Amino acid sequence: MKRRDKTNYYLDIAETTLERGTCLRRRYGAIIVKNDQIISTGYVGAPRGRSNCIDLGYCAREKMNIPRGERYELCRSVHAEANAIIHASRNDMLGATLYLVGKEVSSGEYVKNSNPCAMCKRMIINAGIKTVIVRDDEENYRVVDVEKDFVENDDSLSGIFGY
Repeated sequence: MKRRDKTNYYLDIAETTLERGTCLRRRYGAIIVKNDQIISTGYVGAPRGRSNCIDLGYCAREKMNIPRGERYELCRSVHAEANAIIHASRNDMLGATLYLVGKEVSSGEYVKNSNPCAMCKRMIINAGIKTVIVRDDEENYRVVDVEKDFVENDDSLSGIFGY
């Protein structure tokens, strides 16, 4: 029996967390790993005590036809990356890797060209996470160097929306 490579192993675990997600558009799962130890997990959902979109039966952003990657202030959810970061200490996250997997609710397909949103990128930077790995399909993924791709290439200055 052939063992799954370690990166896809961790992405598989991140993917299982998205099943807890409550977004009606896209579900994401994230885990933070350091020294082969899972530090934290997160999935998309409303803040504790608030109703989730899945419970309300609608997505406000979808009702307003807001494109992917825009107007997150109108979203009820906390993103998977943010939830994983919130539940870990910064000391544990310094130099860690965040694994991220997203799926479309309507089709079950992996979110194409998925990336953390601008706010999540800022949190990833401040958390001290070194690398982000994003699943593109069952076997393929992209490796993001946080310093090079999120800090030095500061897309917040470009005025480009979406992710």
